[in-house]
Amino acid sequence: MQFIPKALIFDLNGTMIDDMEFHNKAWHIILNDLGAKISYADVKKQMYGKNEELLVRVFGEGYFIQKQMDEISIEKEKIYQKDYLPHLKLVAGLDKILKIANKSNIPMAIGSAAIPFNIDYVLDGLNIRNYFKAIVSANDVKTSKPNPETFLKGAKIIGIDPTECLVFEDAPKGVEAALNANMPCIVLNTTHHAEDFNNYPNVIKVVSDYNDPIFDNLIR
Repeated sequence: MQFIPKALIFDLNGTMIDDMEFHNKAWHIILNDLGAKISYADVKKQMYGKNEELLVRVFGEGYFIQKQMDEISIEKEKIYQKDYLPHLKLVAGLDKILKIANKSNIPMAIGSAAIPFNIDYVLDGLNIRNYFKAIVSANDVKTSKPNPETFLKGAKIIGIDPTECLVFEDAPKGVEAALNANMPCIVLNTTHHAEDFNNYPNVIKVVSDYNDPIFDNLIR
């Protein structure tokens, strides 16, 4: 029997907007300015979870105090936002999905490792905040993805059982978080290849955008 979700939970970066290369570029600039001497490819491997978690992975525990990490995080996001602004748009077909779900009274949430500074940049920049009944950011959880806390908190706020929520993700760590939350997942292949998700049993399908035919019957 086909799974029909009662709620939708979206990751943000790379899932709702195709912007991960801009994050990669901004982190590459910042990390090397800080003395990391890290390649562009290796930066991409580290881009999951909270900004402070990334800094700890690259530089080690205790290298920066929290205040420094907060300042570095904002500096990095300012570089990203300025660079990405001319390209800010939803992944193709998502606008239609949001309108259909909203009309059908399917509650929607955002579960992201981004800080509010970036989430606000997207939601207000695209004027789509009104679609979402819950927003869970990096600031709202103790441990980021692949820990399931982000998605479980989103499901709790909108009042839907986790198993009846459909997660949208673009990264293996995010899909793993959904799996740990017992949530089925659709993957956008904006940043990773389809084969990168072969070992995740909760993946319904890997799609290139929201115009994929699977949505014709899945969200209505």
